[in-house]
Amino acid sequence: MTIRNPITWPNGARCACCITFDMDADSLIHVEHPRDGHRRVSAISMLRYGPTVAVPRIVETYKRLQLRQTFFVPAWCIETYPAAVEAILESGSELAHHSWIHENPIEQTAEEEAHWLDRGIAVIERVSGRKPRGWRAPLYNFSDRSLDFLIARGFTYDASLMGDDIPYLIESRATGKRLVEIPSHWGLDDWPQYVHAIDLDYVMPVRAPSQGFAVYVQEFESAYRHGGLWVPVVHPFASGRLSRWDVFAQFLEKVLARGDVWFAPMEEIAAHVTALTNSGAYSPRIELIPQYDRPVGRVFGGG
Repeated sequence: MTIRNPITWPNGARCACCITFDMDADSLIHVEHPRDGHRRVSAISMLRYGPTVAVPRIVETYKRLQLRQTFFVPAWCIETYPAAVEAILESGSELAHHSWIHENPIEQTAEEEAHWLDRGIAVIERVSGRKPRGWRAPLYNFSDRSLDFLIARGFTYDASLMGDDIPYLIESRATGKRLVEIPSHWGLDDWPQYVHAIDLDYVMPVRAPSQGFAVYVQEFESAYRHGGLWVPVVHPFASGRLSRWDVFAQFLEKVLARGDVWFAPMEEIAAHVTALTNSGAYSPRIELIPQYDRPVGRVFGGG
């Protein structure tokens, strides 16, 4: 068992890691319940815990461990929770694009998807002084148009897809242009482990912090053994809870003590892949996007 096309990581590191926090906050409630979301006070309190309590805790840990990572934040949340965003930026972590208010690109027209993507870019540029380098689609809803919109706007990577164990390139079926994909998967998402939210129609058996985090430990050890990529997709309101982040932080201390693990923001991982590719030192796998240019259709009957 191995990775067929392994990539070399900087300074001889055994694997590359980026903890990606999606700071959705209460955007989720307002999208799910556009008519009465503002009245769902308890659900809003659960989600606001992320930017108001968890993000300062997470950033404090990063500072102590000298880590810079990536936060994907909807533009509405950037404007609604400026103190959390200021803390993220002050720590040196990357602020990446995650929609306007967690809307679904697949349900939008081309004009709508481009409009809200551009509004989010403008907000990130205003608060950080830089255009975003990376994007993650809300709930991984990467549309058949998303790649071309990202390439046209100068993004250097996407983090929405799940097609490999290491970074790869996604190539536009329309233009032939390419973008670095830094994949993850549902096994590294904290919603199945920790989220129980009736108002979001997502009800799971909540695991104890150490039990839920065991998934991440096993995923990390495989990445470490085989030279892979470890990209947790976590959320401040869930993994940033006191007991859960305590388990997470203790794990980070142990991993960093090994001395041969590369933690970096997603933009730096993408830059590393691009540099190796451009120099000819590495040839990433390439996937054509969208994978199909028309509906596959359905088969009826037999015989």
